[in-house]
Amino acid sequence: MQFSGGMRKKLRLGGDQRKASYPHSLQFYLEPPSENISLIEFESLAIDRVKLLKAVENLGVSYVKGIEPYQSKLENEIRRLKFSFRESLEDEYEPRRKDHISHFILRLAYCQSEDLRRWFIQQEMDLLRFRFSILPKDKIRNFLKDSHLQFEAISDDEKSLRVQEILASSPSLCGSKLDLDSESVYKIPFADALDLFRGRKVYLEGGFAYVPLRDIVAIVLNEFRAKLSKALALTARSLPAVQSDERLQPLLNHLSHSYTGQDYSIQKNAGKISLDQIDSLSTKSFPPCMRQLHKALRENHHLRHGGRMQYGLFLKGIGLTLEQALQFWKQEFIRGKMDPDKFDKGYSYNIRHSFGKEGKRTDYTPFSCLKIILTNPPGQGDYHGCPFRHSDPELLKQKLQSYKISPAGINQILDLVKGTHYQVACQKYFEMIHNVDDCGFSLNHPNQFFFESQRILNGSKDIRKESIQPETPQPKPSVQKTKDASSALAYLNSSLEMDMEGLEDYFSE
Repeated sequence: MQFSGGMRKKLRLGGDQRKASYPHSLQFYLEPPSENISLIEFESLAIDRVKLLKAVENLGVSYVKGIEPYQSKLENEIRRLKFSFRESLEDEYEPRRKDHISHFILRLAYCQSEDLRRWFIQQEMDLLRFRFSILPKDKIRNFLKDSHLQFEAISDDEKSLRVQEILASSPSLCGSKLDLDSESVYKIPFADALDLFRGRKVYLEGGFAYVPLRDIVAIVLNEFRAKLSKALALTARSLPAVQSDERLQPLLNHLSHSYTGQDYSIQKNAGKISLDQIDSLSTKSFPPCMRQLHKALRENHHLRHGGRMQYGLFLKGIGLTLEQALQFWKQEFIRGKMDPDKFDKGYSYNIRHSFGKEGKRTDYTPFSCLKIILTNPPGQGDYHGCPFRHSDPELLKQKLQSYKISPAGINQILDLVKGTHYQVACQKYFEMIHNVDDCGFSLNHPNQFFFESQRILNGSKDIRKESIQPETPQPKPSVQKTKDASSALAYLNSSLEMDMEGLEDYFSE
């Protein structure tokens, strides 16, 4: 793959060539892409795939995989982001091309640590499982062949000799001989069918597993996981060479932790909230992280810098003006016996700075969930951070009890926390306090929590986040790094002569 700052030199392929490039709606990503793309498209494709994998993760913990709600919601998400998913659709070249290139871009971003690799592999496996589940039976054999999975289907005579054993060992057939008669059965080495063996879902004989076609997905996923895991390890070894390229480094550095939702730094609701409303709103519409900070501020009349930044930018995002923010913080700190002059000299500058009125005039952005979870963990005496990520489970349980969450609901949330699904745990909390079965969105931002809460409580009236700019990524580290990445990208896009050849070398030995 080559990159340039100019327009991408699109390959002009005829109908047969386009079809041959991507014969299926799913693939094992065995060959890296080899065409030229612009850096703008590089970033766009990567962000769309991050959104898709985040949706896969969210749906995977919200629904049982494979059931109708999971299937339909994931299909809708794939369709919305314009990725490939169905074999029978016409002119699937562009969605399949997007799927292919974006997967390899994310390999570069998600090979950097064991946690990132594990997360990436799991979401890619779930995506492959979904696509395989809707693959027509007559296409499965060709897909297996194209993926270098040379599984041999046994003859009808061999199948008839083992019909009772296969029926008894394969729960998916439900004991139906009619189902087995119309189903291909594959003879696969035992070592390739360990997952089915562990679950006692396969017939073994002579060192081979006899797997009905409908159960072959377990074998396919095992092969995919092994190949992708090895590929990520190889990519990680070549990562220093990629990171040394000043055009890609700022993009890859923030991609794996980037926020891809709406931009809450633009105050469409400035002045629509009064200071008298904040106490009431904190119990009804604040996410736990901000509810915790508000409670600590009211009790202690002070917050440390990390808490002031996290809470202050959140309040700015929900509609507090600079004048209201100065009044709010000053009144509270004075209650803590702070001298008004000391506040004016030591704290008001920082508040004005966060609104872009001092220093470099940077208009700071409210923190996303990922930034709160992944950066600046709270220490002793701090109240910032994410309660689901940074609280002791027993303290979190007590906090949820004080919020009137039912015992069954608390157990659900704690199970999600145990599985490190912190944002989904917060989303489950949202559904419980608003008494809805499905909130209809993936929670990625504290301000999103607030505006969605107000939408439900007020029937889309009053305090309502208006439609804002198209969704843009928010790098995790800091505003300064965001500026660095933006300026670097501007530089990259203006450099028309710089091509990097042989990126495919980074995905192989």
